[in-house]
Amino acid sequence: EPLSRILRRREFWGLDFALSNETLDPRPESETVVEAVLARVTDRSGALKVLDLGTGTGCLLLALLSELPTAIGVGVDRSEDATATARRNARVLGRADRAGLFVGDWGSALDAEFDVIVANPPYIATAALSGLPREVSEYDPPRALDGGADGLAAYRAIATQVRALLAPAGIL
Repeated sequence: EPLSRILRRREFWGLDFALSNETLDPRPESETVVEAVLARVTDRSGALKVLDLGTGTGCLLLALLSELPTAIGVGVDRSEDATATARRNARVLGRADRAGLFVGDWGSALDAEFDVIVANPPYIATAALSGLPREVSEYDPPRALDGGADGLAAYRAIATQVRALLAPAGIL
């Protein structure tokens, strides 16, 4: 069992995140999403609206809010447990006042435009799940890994919604 699962904690972007059975264990390579956004944001003091689809622990959203001091954000996850975990993380990290965390089906229930949209949705093809390392296949939640027959099911769902959610000149 991975140490992070035993401790139920993982460091991400220099921040300490609680894990639950319904959240992925945030991995360092996901920090590239945060780096990519920050490389494109020219004014870090601007009043940006950030959306994190499939928020899990809230690591992407909360890491961005830690770097963008006047930004506000919304995180959406299908799992009630994951959403509750993200809410706890937002409280502990002092970002609860700038982060709304909701249970939902990607962005389907949202009626707003966001300056930044991030997501790290399931992308493993169903047939490839059995070949994952044990620390992933046995401890990360299957629904957070399984991207359907070709691994792109979540991306297709998100793509149908993003046009209505992304502000003009927004970052996806």
